[in-house]
Amino acid sequence: MIFTVFLVSPDDARIEHIEEAPELLEYDGRPFSLRGGPRRPQPTDHEWDPVAVYAPDELTEEEFLELYEIHRKRVPELNLKY
Repeated sequence: MIFTVFLVSPDDARIEHIEEAPELLEYDGRPFSLRGGPRRPQPTDHEWDPVAVYAPDELTEEEFLELYEIHRKRVPELNLKY
């Protein structure tokens, strides 16, 4: 399984487990594009599933990076070493 982070908005990040990480998928009625991963984090005190990050498809790269930075404080998997 792939630990998947959906960066929905500045106030909303959702976590799901999915079996595959396509480049584009529909989530909650909106198109989301794969922006990172799936990549397996380096081991820490336990083994991690691969992590993939999705954001709304309409976001520019700059808007995605801003959203990513906002959620790094709240989603520990965004801060793991890969």
